[in-house]
Amino acid sequence: MSDEPVVERVDTAVFTVPTDAPEADGTLSWSSTTLVLATVRCGDITGLGYTYAPPATARVIDDLLAGMVRGTSALDVPRASEAMQRAVRNAGLPGVAAQAIAAVDIALWDLKAHLLGLPLVRLLGAACQDVPVYGSGGFTTYDDKQLERQLRGWVEEEDIPRVKIKIAESWGRCEERDRQRVARARTAIGDQVDLYVDANGGYGAKQAVRVGRALADAGVSWFEEPVSSDHLTSLAEIGAQVPQEVAAGEYGYTLPYFEHMLAAGAVDCLQADVTRCGGITVWMRAAALAQARGIDISGHCAPHAHAHVAAAVPNLRHLEWFHDHVRIERLLFDGALSPDGGSITPGAHGAPGLGLTLNTERAQIYRVA
Repeated sequence: MSDEPVVERVDTAVFTVPTDAPEADGTLSWSSTTLVLATVRCGDITGLGYTYAPPATARVIDDLLAGMVRGTSALDVPRASEAMQRAVRNAGLPGVAAQAIAAVDIALWDLKAHLLGLPLVRLLGAACQDVPVYGSGGFTTYDDKQLERQLRGWVEEEDIPRVKIKIAESWGRCEERDRQRVARARTAIGDQVDLYVDANGGYGAKQAVRVGRALADAGVSWFEEPVSSDHLTSLAEIGAQVPQEVAAGEYGYTLPYFEHMLAAGAVDCLQADVTRCGGITVWMRAAALAQARGIDISGHCAPHAHAHVAAAVPNLRHLEWFHDHVRIERLLFDGALSPDGGSITPGAHGAPGLGLTLNTERAQIYRVA
């Protein structure tokens, strides 16, 4: 009889948290954010993972993935990852199914680390001790005072030396306001802080080139999704004409997506979201693809889901300290990290796995399923 630890249960929960103010970027507005939690169990040991996705993601886990994971070895996470990807063949992997797989994959890695009594970064193997972060928010719905208050909070209170704001308001129809907001951001943070912008695919190609060149005067060094990441040729052409580094990849749900983006020369820095691309298993592979081409990788949003795996890759640029997700993760989980000094140090306190535990008392009022 084998003593191999196996996954005995897979459970889900859904939490919806209202924003603390109206929020929008260049192409979307929202008033709440939903976190789908996956929990996997082996005896008394539990692993948790999550994604930011519609509540239907929990149904995908319950109906399509749980049965593929139950009874499998809790130590062989890549095998479970492959089984889950095959299980959603007819449902369609990109989108909600990939996010569901990501939540379970993260939970499985968390479980394995708990079984071994190790912080996840120690299980994966650290390539760096500290993970640089950049403050991210600066929504187009913010007035000047809100924008300045948020930026100064990151720079002056948490000593984060790089920040990002949203531009391309209303699908690029407010170009002059975009430029004014960037100028105000630069004034608020001073000359020594890196300033990034994110258009969320809201501009046309020639407009993006015009804006990118104009923002050079404000010292903007990072231009995220100047046009839709579906248009790889346009991204590459824009990158050749603007002084900023062009970044994209947050909507990558499969490994071939990242290979196509890299092969097209579309980005100067690849973004990947561990809660969308299939979890830690696939995120590490995307990082390896980028490294093979001499390209850095940046973790998109969900900072506490990324922290340990980000520290495990040698070509990490940084991790997005996204306002909404930082707020939610601090609210729902105990064990949240601090970015003081501009970086976080996963595993520093020796807690196993991700170092997170669900605070059921705080979380309960936000639970919707």
